[in-house]
Amino acid sequence: MAPGKNEPVRVETIVVPDPGPGEAVVKVQACGVCHTDLHYKQGGINDDFPFLLGHEAAGVVESVGPDVTDVAPGDFVILNWRAVCGKCRACRRGRPWYCFDTHNATQKMTLADGTELSAALGIGAFAEKTLVAAGQCTKVDPSVSPAVAGLLGCGVMAGIGAALNTGEVGRGDTVAVIGCGGVGDAAVVGSRLAGAARIIAVDIDDRKLETARAMGATHTVNSRDTDPVAAVRELTGGFGADVVIEAVGRPETYHQAFYARDLAGTVVLVGVPTPEMKLELPLLDVFGRGGALKSSWYGDCLPSRDFPMLVDLHQQGRIDLGAFVTETIGLDDVEKAFARMHEGDVLRSVVVL
Repeated sequence: MAPGKNEPVRVETIVVPDPGPGEAVVKVQACGVCHTDLHYKQGGINDDFPFLLGHEAAGVVESVGPDVTDVAPGDFVILNWRAVCGKCRACRRGRPWYCFDTHNATQKMTLADGTELSAALGIGAFAEKTLVAAGQCTKVDPSVSPAVAGLLGCGVMAGIGAALNTGEVGRGDTVAVIGCGGVGDAAVVGSRLAGAARIIAVDIDDRKLETARAMGATHTVNSRDTDPVAAVRELTGGFGADVVIEAVGRPETYHQAFYARDLAGTVVLVGVPTPEMKLELPLLDVFGRGGALKSSWYGDCLPSRDFPMLVDLHQQGRIDLGAFVTETIGLDDVEKAFARMHEGDVLRSVVVL
């Protein structure tokens, strides 16, 4: 639980209500420590403290409320933070991954004294149990490791989806990925899965670049020492990449992505900016380069379609989701995991309960 802005997280007793209509209680088995959790702790998303952090989670449905039919007690599920409504204008047009009315549980979890908790991304899974909307539960093959499956709940899905769904990387394409943390490395994996011919990983940390190469990058660029736009152009015959995926969420790296793409190429923003950030680009350059500038919401995924598919690919050995798990930890170690995240020496710490 994060009690206030930039305050250390701590373990508290929480009260989880019985599920009401459309809700489910899930016994959490594993939950990744995501940078978004750190954003919440730092007040970078909103100031609705205290927060119950954790959202990259997998576990077993313990109980469901009235009228819930899609999941049942005993189902092994990955939790997602975009439970589609099926009724909004996006859903009615057959584009549920853009759902404009995603929802969470109606009831609130609380501290023992009755203080209401704000669940991170409507999940709050750094806990033995959590209350979610039933639509946030996606059934997958129960033989997969919970520590691996949970990562599809946010960062890994966001990166793979940025390549496959938003960027629509195709066979033979050239791809540049700027920022090689968990999301960026997942974009590398997604680009490789799509059949990209050349995948250029860009970061300022050689350790992260080594990991990106192990994930499938064909070339690496340390942008601390080298102009990344020039480097990407040199590696693509002077043209720039067909798809550039920006996994940092900063104006400087977005500029790099914009100018590192080919004419009529695609830029995908999947890195999460903070509210005060501003972007300035010459409008003539936006017009003159054509192509597409896209933002990727959760990798534009549809959990019911994409989570089972990616688990199956992992089980077949076609992608290695386990490579994203650097360490497994206990609930008491989340604050240390945030510190390690700052130091850049973990891809994902995963809380195992």
